[in-house]
Amino acid sequence: MERVDLQRLVQIIVEELKAATQAAPQRCRCHALLYECCPDRLRGVIEAGATRLGLHAAGGAAAGVATMIDHTLLKPDATRKDIQALCREAAEYGFASVCVNPTWVAECARLLRDTSVKVCSVVGFPLGATTADTKHYETRRAIFDGAREIDMVINVGALKSGDLRVVERDVEAVASPCRDTGVISKVIIEAALLTDEEKVTACTIAKAAGADFVKTSTGFGPGGATAGDVALMRRVVGADMGVKAAGGVRDLEGLKAMVAAGATRIGASAGVRIVQESRGEQPTAASKGY
Repeated sequence: MERVDLQRLVQIIVEELKAATQAAPQRCRCHALLYECCPDRLRGVIEAGATRLGLHAAGGAAAGVATMIDHTLLKPDATRKDIQALCREAAEYGFASVCVNPTWVAECARLLRDTSVKVCSVVGFPLGATTADTKHYETRRAIFDGAREIDMVINVGALKSGDLRVVERDVEAVASPCRDTGVISKVIIEAALLTDEEKVTACTIAKAAGADFVKTSTGFGPGGATAGDVALMRRVVGADMGVKAAGGVRDLEGLKAMVAAGATRIGASAGVRIVQESRGEQPTAASKGY
């Protein structure tokens, strides 16, 4: 099959986005997003229980909030006791997954084997600056240990240097073994480090490489998820690909804003607090995140 001309594909998408913006220039005052993407405008719809923008999980309605959340603990000083607590909470609240560093994957898979909660691991984390073959091995090892979802960080430096083939091979090194084993792959673009055109390029490459999701942030970069970035990423990848918002989503209002902008999965360490708020409960002191 003829290889895609990535530079040309990115150029076409950028031109289409610019044309769409010019054709529908009305923007909301609150977030400076296109009017139809404004979180405040859609909040009533979300609160009423509607799903939006190709929502893959049963998100939006309060009862389905947990199924959108990757319950996350990626701190380097996390202990086995912390990881065990994370898994207990994930099983109790019914989160989509626990997202942990590779060293904890086997432990989490053991603790969660009789539940619906998946284990998600990170690859090339948090800088994305390892080689493609290293990421390929990391992915295969995490899958062997029990991971059913992989969140990889792209080679940000290569992207900003314009080395698109390097970035494409980088993503394919992870997406390919995930496809072969039925594991979900998510591509972290670290949006806070990128220009809007670079965000478009990163999302285009992720989609061309066959990844399942694009993800805003590691949570270790200079900034986390924004509604503007999520809306842009959604416009680039379309309705058939997932968008994960991660970094700084600490409460139910934050989750709703990301869902309204186009997110179908949320990465958060404050998942328990968010679910408690969705149920109308007062968040407990222990539920405010790791």
